[in-house]
Amino acid sequence: MTGVKAVVSKSFERIHRSNLVGMGIIPLCFKTGEDAETLGLTGQELYTIELPNNVSEIKPGQDVTVVTNNGKSFTCTLRFDTEVKNQDDLLF
Repeated sequence: MTGVKAVVSKSFERIHRSNLVGMGIIPLCFKTGEDAETLGLTGQELYTIELPNNVSEIKPGQDVTVVTNNGKSFTCTLRFDTEVKNQDDLLF
């Protein structure tokens, strides 16, 4: 998954989410009632994820803002099940 830094989905199976985290990829879930279709996303967008500057402030289940390169903005939930303790926990 070269170049992939995050995956946005409606949900994740536990093992899939764990594998993503193990590869340093951020698992994000759409908010209830939202998905790619309702947000008008095609899958071709580039995304900026607005995370706290201090990595230790990233918490399991935290909501973050995702902004696309065409100006769309939406909220997703971080699907880490454990706290991020240091920068080495994130490989990007």
